[in-house]
Amino acid sequence: MCLAVPVRVVEVPEEGKARVQVGQGENYMEISTLLLPEAPRPGDYVIVHAGFALRSLDAAEAEESLNIFRQIAALGVNEGRELEQL
Repeated sequence: MCLAVPVRVVEVPEEGKARVQVGQGENYMEISTLLLPEAPRPGDYVIVHAGFALRSLDAAEAEESLNIFRQIAALGVNEGRELEQL
């Protein structure tokens, strides 16, 4: 199974690359933007898989996707706790 994650662009240090923030914490990574039709700008959101930006998306779409990931993670954590109690 493949998983592509929405991330926020914080810096574009050079053509074809971007530094992005993963989640709400202090997790950052450098990605390739060579697959995008247009270079992203700081503040833009992109979907990333295996270090490559696959497409751009607007902030509302990114937040909706991130909320779904948070809900899935919460279900997994809750399910794990229930299993521990058995």
